Amino acid sequence: FMYSLTEVRETESKPRLLTLVRERVRFHHFALSTEKVYVHWIKAFIRFHGLRHPESMGRNEVEAFLTHLASERQVAASTHRQALSALLFLYREVLRIDLPWMSEIGRPRTTQRLPEVLTVDEVARTLAQLQGEHATLARLLYGTGMRILEGMRLRTKDVDFDRGAIIVRDGKGGKDRVVMLPQSLRQALQQQLRLGHALWEADRTAQVPGVELPHALAQKYPRAGESWGWFWVFPQAALSTDSRTGVRRRHHAYPQTFRRALTLALRAAGVTKPATVHTLRHSFATHLLQGGADIRTVQTLLGHSDVSTTMIYTHVLKVAGGVRSPLDSLAVMPPRAPSLGCRALDHLRVQQP
Repeated sequence: FMYSLTEVRETESKPRLLTLVRERVRFHHFALSTEKVYVHWIKAFIRFHGLRHPESMGRNEVEAFLTHLASERQVAASTHRQALSALLFLYREVLRIDLPWMSEIGRPRTTQRLPEVLTVDEVARTLAQLQGEHATLARLLYGTGMRILEGMRLRTKDVDFDRGAIIVRDGKGGKDRVVMLPQSLRQALQQQLRLGHALWEADRTAQVPGVELPHALAQKYPRAGESWGWFWVFPQAALSTDSRTGVRRRHHAYPQTFRRALTLALRAAGVTKPATVHTLRHSFATHLLQGGADIRTVQTLLGHSDVSTTMIYTHVLKVAGGVRSPLDSLAVMPPRAPSLGCRALDHLRVQQP
């Protein structure tokens, strides 16, 4: 269901519908990634039912589409829930249809799995394989527990070398939080800022529009996007066009580029675990708890609203070394030599000449 706009037949209602979806998503200040996901599933839903308008469809069509995803495409439960959320958003927020059947559609249960965690040695070997900006970003994510987009969107004004702190703005759930600035990262981060400052000066000389600002700050402070304080710590080397406004400006570095670099580094380091960028965050939390940090501190650093979310890392610790196997408590006895059974001995006697 990866369709482009050119693949879907243009009708008078469909482009208008997608425009309304985008406008409503932006009204709620959802992330651009959420907007793309919602548009994707709504287009897939309409195409699945022969380009019928959603107003002419209802519970049966929604359940048929979700059944197709679960039974034929065998998507994960999280993907199933994502598609359902997009359709519920379409009917409730865009079409303003709130029917009883919408609350009766079951949501698939997601299986809670233990997070993949690297050992300290595996992290060190992986970081050693990275260079330049990628090395600095990887050390930042592991050293602070930040999510990848939180690191990519980091502004220069939010790095406080005097206090040894980094302010994470507008994290998951729209929350701000403060994390530590690793002492061993100061020099590399200062070098990263020097490189970024050179790009910022070049943009000002070329009169490039300022960087994107969150929410309505651009209207309240029109020149703020041109200031050094709002510039990205990890800027993209080339200019790009803002997909929402059409303005050509300096964007932050793309997550996909870093993901590829980290995958190659993990492979070169001999790490066989199915690790991703988010594994650095899991490893940060687990290693903090191993070092004696209390669960509430780790919860605050990760930005979790509920401590039960953070508690998953204590389960990892219990399995990884907190509980001793009863086998290790047995007295050490030398292994006995393998012996043959009575029937086997009788067989050997028969075979002897």
